[in-house]
Amino acid sequence: MRTVILIGAIIIVLILGKIYVFPKSESEKSGGSGSGGKGEGKSAGAAAIPVNVYVVGMETIDNQIFASGTVLPNEEVNLMAEISGRLVKLNIKEGSYVTKGQLIAKINDRELKAQLQKVEFNQDLARKIELRQQKLLKVEAINLEEYDVTSNNIRVLDADKEVIESQLEKTEIRAPFNGRIGLKNISEGAYMAPGTSIVTIIQSNPIKIDFTVPEKYTSNIHVGSAITFNLDGDVFNYSAKVVALEPKVDESLRTLRIRAIADNPSGKFVPGMFVKVKAALAANHKAVMIPTEAIVPVLKGKKVFIVKNGKATEAMVTTGLRTEKKIQVLDGLQQGDSLITSGIMAIKPNSAVRVN
Repeated sequence: MRTVILIGAIIIVLILGKIYVFPKSESEKSGGSGSGGKGEGKSAGAAAIPVNVYVVGMETIDNQIFASGTVLPNEEVNLMAEISGRLVKLNIKEGSYVTKGQLIAKINDRELKAQLQKVEFNQDLARKIELRQQKLLKVEAINLEEYDVTSNNIRVLDADKEVIESQLEKTEIRAPFNGRIGLKNISEGAYMAPGTSIVTIIQSNPIKIDFTVPEKYTSNIHVGSAITFNLDGDVFNYSAKVVALEPKVDESLRTLRIRAIADNPSGKFVPGMFVKVKAALAANHKAVMIPTEAIVPVLKGKKVFIVKNGKATEAMVTTGLRTEKKIQVLDGLQQGDSLITSGIMAIKPNSAVRVN
């Protein structure tokens, strides 16, 4: 009897377990599966990084080059003595204006004048002898050789006279052009040797402006190009015109030296001054400009991230001109690309992104 009761209890337990336990287990499995799906959706949504994008397009930019320049005189010369002698006259006033050909200094020339006079006396005598010998040669009173010696003596004396006259010219130091006298380096009465510096003359109207630009802009600047410049601390802009370009690029700095010229009637620009130069280039009407914060410096250059199919794609770019907020991209981007401009530091190639 007990056996029958035990078997019946077991059967009842199995029936109840099938009704309540197993359906509940299946429901939990089903519920667990649904809950897992929702969890996975949340996980996938969290992995997508929210970003801001900038649609790449064409813009017009005014190309300008900014450079540092130096004011140079139009002409400058350091007047020096060419021969030895005592300085007997110094006809200058420091800082004064002189004209071309004006006498600046005079070296003692008494000895040279005496030598010139001696040569002139010998020339007169030689010519008289030549006239007499011409008459004697016609009647064959002298031979041709004697006459040739006299003629050669006259030519030698003429050459000696030219040498002395050129030495006399060197005793006078004159202004080679219109300009302003600097500070004198010697006083009247001093003995001068060849190469002794007397004074410097500077012509500062017009003035020259020398500046350099990177080699990539060499094709954009040419003779006749207009530039503007201003002095340090001066808000006014002044105009100049390019007159010459260095025929080669500096190999160490990769820059090209350029020279411009500007009027300076009031003498405001003093040689040696520092100036800020701005050169305008041809406007670019099809420039690809992007925000500077989108650029990521890397070892091999610069890169950006663009959105493609919901993922961040890496693109290497070549940059050009820079403005206050944007930078030009010369290569690496196409018009219409969606450029990522935020959260860049957290982005890796092929990361899932969500555009705000």
